[in-house]
Amino acid sequence: MDPLTTALHKIDTLHSLDPTKTPITNTPYELHYAQKMTTYLYKHTPTPSPVLQLAIRAQHLKRWEVPRASYPAGKAGYYAWRSGLGRRQAEIAVQVCLESGIGAAEAERVGALIRKEGLRGGEDAEAQVLEDVACLVFLDDQLEGFEGAWEEEKVVGILRKTWGKMSERGRELALGMEMGGRARELVGLALGN
Repeated sequence: MDPLTTALHKIDTLHSLDPTKTPITNTPYELHYAQKMTTYLYKHTPTPSPVLQLAIRAQHLKRWEVPRASYPAGKAGYYAWRSGLGRRQAEIAVQVCLESGIGAAEAERVGALIRKEGLRGGEDAEAQVLEDVACLVFLDDQLEGFEGAWEEEKVVGILRKTWGKMSERGRELALGMEMGGRARELVGLALGN
């Protein structure tokens, strides 16, 4: 196998260790998430670089090992958890890339994308693609869970923040997604429609 295929296989093997399963297919959740990320990557960017393919696939690498409850409650604890996860996931992904024969510069670039370096200010187009794809997967795969767990006002606020993170291309894809009636209504509220 070539280094890219080897690294993607190793990443999926690690995702397969997630003890949480999806309810319908009984697939390890993080493997399911990574597959969705890859699906949306190719909808967004039909010819992504190998580095972007790896970062997309490894974004939540071994996330289940660091539960949200291991950090303090509240917004500050949430952001500390997310940034800690980003650093950890990037470190693991870089190691997997190096072990698979990916060059050091490319492996470090995968880590930088996972840490979302260069996202603010729009200086890194690939970091923006990763952010768009993560937002699209949230809308497709996780929004329905938020609908029932939070009050409408909070969900609308989350959707506004999600929309603000996306590029025009990401927004275009989001508007073209199939959504249930309630999800579509909440997106409309978030966008002021």
